[in-house]
Amino acid sequence: MTAPILTEPAPAPVPVPTAPAPRRRASTARRTGWLLGALLLLALLALASIAIGARSVAPGQVLHVLLNHEPTSEDWIVVHHSRIPRTLLGIAVGAALGVSGAMMQALARNPLADPGLLGVNGGAAAAVAAGTALFDLKSFGSFVWFALAGAAVASFVVQLLGGGGGRASATPARLALAGTAVTAVLTAFVNGLILLDPLTLNRFRFWQVGTLAGVDATVLGQVLPFLALGGVLALLVGRPLNALALGDDAGHALGANPGRTRLISLLAITLLCGAATAAVGPIAFVGLAVPHLARHVCGPDQRWIMLLSAVLAPVLLLGSDIVGRIALHPAELQVGVVTAFLGAPLFIALVRGRRIAQL
Repeated sequence: MTAPILTEPAPAPVPVPTAPAPRRRASTARRTGWLLGALLLLALLALASIAIGARSVAPGQVLHVLLNHEPTSEDWIVVHHSRIPRTLLGIAVGAALGVSGAMMQALARNPLADPGLLGVNGGAAAAVAAGTALFDLKSFGSFVWFALAGAAVASFVVQLLGGGGGRASATPARLALAGTAVTAVLTAFVNGLILLDPLTLNRFRFWQVGTLAGVDATVLGQVLPFLALGGVLALLVGRPLNALALGDDAGHALGANPGRTRLISLLAITLLCGAATAAVGPIAFVGLAVPHLARHVCGPDQRWIMLLSAVLAPVLLLGSDIVGRIALHPAELQVGVVTAFLGAPLFIALVRGRRIAQL
């Protein structure tokens, strides 16, 4: 008689989790919704920027002026020769400051990093002040190269000091301390220079505040090539910056080249921030506060952070410019002053409302 053969029961199949895919779709839908909402708000602010000023233009008249060619009309002259270039320049500069701030925070892995705190704005301002005193610079086309060179030198010095002269890796704390020191030196240099030369003071003080008013319409065409090149470079390093957020070793294992990524990122930041600062002067808090808001909305993906920052930063800049026109009507409060008043409370609210995300 044959003994029965005993067999072990087959193991139950392990369920395959299916939650991440719907979660990713929901996350993408939420990010897209925020992006579309920000674009709609930017469009409304652009129309308001065209309509509001020392000479108010009714919304219906704005549309009429935009759709009809009437070069003899006063409204047409104001809108086409002043308001539209000013609005487009505000959008371009705001996008540049937002993207460069997001890149700087990702590059330094420091949530408090921005082009102003790490010396880039200070380098551009110091170079423009020196060029104004030594070479009688008066227009964007003449001092943009000084601003770009100053931003590049300041960024290089901060990276060099923050890395311990090549003997240690650049840590967030070292970069913050190095940026603070470099910014202090550059600020002292600029203050000493303009005090010794009253003519330089008169030309420099209006630009130093940060303003979109009185900027020549040709500045927009001159600044766009630099901003476009910086934007293309920023797109190239979005994915590598995501990898480097895990550290250099992990980023290298994921296929990113840390040295090349940092070099391209610094070049993009220099182009974006240097050209924007040359066009309208140093503007504070835009590159610091906006990336935090974008990160809060869309998570840690650097590509989405830069994309959303490129829309939210012009929203903040144009909104501040409009507030400045209304606050002292018919005079104007410069946009750099308003962004400091609006950006600082926004950043404080983000810090107090939740723990700053570690980069």
